[in-house]
Parts: sequence; C-alpha cells; structure tokens
Amino acid sequence: MRLPLSTSCREDGDSFVAALRDRDAGAYWLVGPDGLRRRLPVRRWHGPAEPTAQSVAARCVGPTLDLGCGPGRLTAALTRAGTTALGVDVSARAVALTRARGAVAVRADLFDPLPAEGRWAHVVLLDGNIGIGGDPVALLDRCRALLGPAGTVLVELDPPGAGSWQGLAQVVSGRDRGPVFRWARLDAGAVYDTAARAGLVVREVFRSGRRWFAELARPAA
Repeated sequence: MRLPLSTSCREDGDSFVAALRDRDAGAYWLVGPDGLRRRLPVRRWHGPAEPTAQSVAARCVGPTLDLGCGPGRLTAALTRAGTTALGVDVSARAVALTRARGAVAVRADLFDPLPAEGRWAHVVLLDGNIGIGGDPVALLDRCRALLGPAGTVLVELDPPGAGSWQGLAQVVSGRDRGPVFRWARLDAGAVYDTAARAGLVVREVFRSGRRWFAELARPAA
C-alpha cells in the first residue's frame, strides 16, 4: 500500500529534526535499506550560505519559495539580497532557526496549500530535497503547480552516473536510528525524463563546485 505523500513528508521532518537541533551534535547519516551511508552536511545547513548556495540564489530574480528550507541559510541569503523569499519546512525547529536569521518561514507540508500558489518566480529544492516524499515526479509536479507561468524550479541533483533511487531510509547518528521514511535520489542524467513526466523541461544542467543542479521550466507554448 502506498503511503500518502503528505504523510511521508511529515515523517521526513520528524526524522531530520535531531540534526537541526545542534550543528555540533555529531555525525548524521542517511542510510538506505542496502546499508549504504551518506553523511548529511549538518554543519553546512547551520552555517551561512556557502558560495554554491549563493550561486543558486543569484539565479533567483523574483519571489522564491525555498522548500525544505532547514535552518534557512538560503532563505536568509535571498532575503538579504532583497529578494522576496519564503522558507517552508515541516520541522518547527527549522522554521524557528530560519526566522532567527531574519527570514520568513512557515511550518507546512509542501503538498498542503501554501501562500501565493501559482505565482512564484522560482521554487528551490536544495541539499537533496528532491528526495522529499520519495517520488521526484510527484514532487516536481507539485513544484510546477506552485510556479507562475514563467517560473523555474532550481533543483540539486546527484552527479551524472550516480544513479537514481526511490525507497525507504533512516537518519542514523551513532546508535540512534530515526523512523523509517520514504526518500529518493535523482542524478543529473535522469532529470530529463523525470522532469518530462512532471510536465517540465530541463532548461539547463549546471555545476557549481562539486555539486550539480538543474533549472526546470514549463514547456514553451
């Protein structure tokens, strides 16, 4: 039986909340059913916007929705640059941290109604947030509904050839294991088909440092 996407998204928020409490609390890992561990960049989340995040922010030239904003480093960077920005996260801790940086954020499931639907110039999915809900097609379809007619989705991807995956995962720190939740990964080669299935086209795939991104938009009329 397939879980509702909104339920999965709320589980994700509960799973990551420990990593949002304290940047120095120790190492956190995202672990799949095969046991493969991917370290979560908790210190980066809690720090200021790094050059790569700044390069993504520079592409946002209108009102921007930062989905899965975490502690809000991107939302805050956009706000400081004079861009109207709203962070969205299911974690109350994440929203509080974002607001403490002087940015605006709401606690919400991104599949539930959000402010200004259909009018955002940009929607951003940074730091692996393409995994939210465990279904990149459904997530990108939701992003498309949030955009204005000329809007774009900026999404971080795994490097080409890394492969794509959908399934169950846990956040692990030491002997502590969080609840199981649905998650996904999407690499830069697979984004074309995934975007098309969500009613979007890939405008550009680009690299910033060692990280990969794509900008997606609605097809030309």
